[in-house]
Amino acid sequence: MAAQVSEDYRGRDLLLVAVLKGAVNTLVAFSQALSIPVQMDFMSLSSYGDGTTSSGTVTVRQDLSVDVRGRHILIVEDIVDSGRTLAWLVDELKRRGAASVEVMALLQKPSRREVDVDVKYSGYEIPDEFVVGFGLDYAERYRNLDSIAVLKPAVYQGA
Repeated sequence: MAAQVSEDYRGRDLLLVAVLKGAVNTLVAFSQALSIPVQMDFMSLSSYGDGTTSSGTVTVRQDLSVDVRGRHILIVEDIVDSGRTLAWLVDELKRRGAASVEVMALLQKPSRREVDVDVKYSGYEIPDEFVVGFGLDYAERYRNLDSIAVLKPAVYQGA
């Protein structure tokens, strides 16, 4: 994906936007594989709380530190699940005047999709299981795992 993005954005002013905290590991690994200069910025959005399903309401906890007006934006995501938060973010960046907004996602869970979101650069499709590791969490735990694993339902079902 990094090779394709490098080719597609060569000569453009690309801003990578990662959603904290989950996408940090993906952003680091992906950006280091790019062969073009980029800038990076972060937003902290919440729609999950401590649960395993999205509440549907997006809360901005931390906004970008740069103006996106006229910029080419690539949102770097760890996982696209329902698509609600990502759809909101794409629309918000367009509303703010970005020249273009595209999405790169390490993981996609199409069986959970509720909102149609165009993911231009896609890593892996996964089944409908709750995954943790490599930045993905359950109640702020397991982000530090160096690989992605399915969380046993007993952990989040209170057994």
